[in-house]
Amino acid sequence: MRNFIHWLAAHTGLTQEFLADLLHSLLVIGGVWLLSLFVQRFIHRQQADLRKKYQWRKAANYTITVLTLILLSYIWFDGFRSIATFLGLLSAGLVLALREPVLNIAGWVFIIWKRPFHIGDRVQIGDYVGDVIDIRLFQFSLNELQGWVKADQATGRVVNVPNLKVFTEPQANYNFGFPFVWQEVPVRVTFESNWQKAKSILWEVMQAHAEQLSEAALVQLKRQTQQHLIFYDSMEPKLFTAVRENGIELTMRYVCSLTRRRQSEHLIWEDVLTKFLAAPDIQFAYPTTRFYSGGQGQEPLPTQL
Repeated sequence: MRNFIHWLAAHTGLTQEFLADLLHSLLVIGGVWLLSLFVQRFIHRQQADLRKKYQWRKAANYTITVLTLILLSYIWFDGFRSIATFLGLLSAGLVLALREPVLNIAGWVFIIWKRPFHIGDRVQIGDYVGDVIDIRLFQFSLNELQGWVKADQATGRVVNVPNLKVFTEPQANYNFGFPFVWQEVPVRVTFESNWQKAKSILWEVMQAHAEQLSEAALVQLKRQTQQHLIFYDSMEPKLFTAVRENGIELTMRYVCSLTRRRQSEHLIWEDVLTKFLAAPDIQFAYPTTRFYSGGQGQEPLPTQL
């Protein structure tokens, strides 16, 4: 080995110390690469769950990266004796010249440490809504929802958000502490309609399509929500009545899983349309203009357009 380094130094003009450090670094990188392949294959064989497999691969990559940096630092900085001074000067320069990349790294540390969201969580950060599909050193990726799609369904785009946004933008986590969302579907009928009958129809429809939670699921749900100080008196569907400017508004409120919002609303509206069409004493309300006309001593007659 020494003879090979001496031969390289003689033919390249580089110092023997530099060449020795370079060869040692190549050996470290090669060894770490082989270790990474072995770990990846081991994880692939031992873990069947895709989400856990992804998490184990991420943890292994982070660990191997840190190990590689430590070994290379030991080689190039003479056993860490001068690394403290070098890192001090380097960090000062990075803060001035590379402010945003440094903030992205700080954001990554915050995401890994405080866990405001996990892989698979549905979040909103700024104007973007999506499912978190990857978390990296400088950015995390969202499978975008909504956008030009008027529902909680994918647009087909992947949005890469810089990690520093966790310090500057408010974040909403759809999964945090409560794995369901409250869905509301308002229906308006005219003042002349039989609104009590309409309300009973809506109640039956909502009961048929609302999320059916088992007793075990309710107990687990309440335990999770209490850990985050989120309390609900009841998880049962509710139907609210309100008077609006052009009719009576009946609002169905029920618990729905994240992936069923559009589907449940679709099924509810199909049933409501079918049953309201079969009821002649129930009419949907819509914006109208009324004109009143009549002679002296006569009641004004409304004309609806």
